[in-house]
Amino acid sequence: MAMAEHGTVARPYAQAVFELAREGGTLAAWSDFLQLAAALVSEPEVGRLLSAPGADLGRLATAVAEVCREQLGGSPLFAGPAAPGGNFLRLLVEKQRLGALGDIAARFEVLKAEAENTLEVTLVTAAPVSPEQQARIEGSLKQRFGRQIRLTVEIDPQLIGGARLRVGDRVIDGSVRTGLDKLSTALRV
Repeated sequence: MAMAEHGTVARPYAQAVFELAREGGTLAAWSDFLQLAAALVSEPEVGRLLSAPGADLGRLATAVAEVCREQLGGSPLFAGPAAPGGNFLRLLVEKQRLGALGDIAARFEVLKAEAENTLEVTLVTAAPVSPEQQARIEGSLKQRFGRQIRLTVEIDPQLIGGARLRVGDRVIDGSVRTGLDKLSTALRV
């Protein structure tokens, strides 16, 4: 299944899980589970199994559920014989959608952030950012967007200097690397 198709397929599954999680007060538990399960399914060995003809995807889903159960400890999603986490994985296998788990998790996070009035922001810089600088950036973004901000900082020395902000689907690029690339392109014309 192509990546664009995964996004289209993911939407109804993410919406259904989100509604279930919101009604049950388990948004955080579902978030943790979906992120972990998606990471497991995205492993190269698992990817090969997903595309192998005749692979026992039911066993794969059971193994993923077991790892999630172990890693997430007392998650309510793995309590009792009708554990929602395992049931969800089995449903994805039955509908041949296990490969879309990463997109389902990403879409779920968007829905969760909207419900919690939060915005996921990634700040990519060439050098470490002090906690004071992070707090100022969060404050400015909170004021600009009117939402709580969850800031993740990543270091990328190839930026040379400056920073790049990813706010939802927007990218604000103030990196030296991008400036140099633009200058180089302008000089070639």
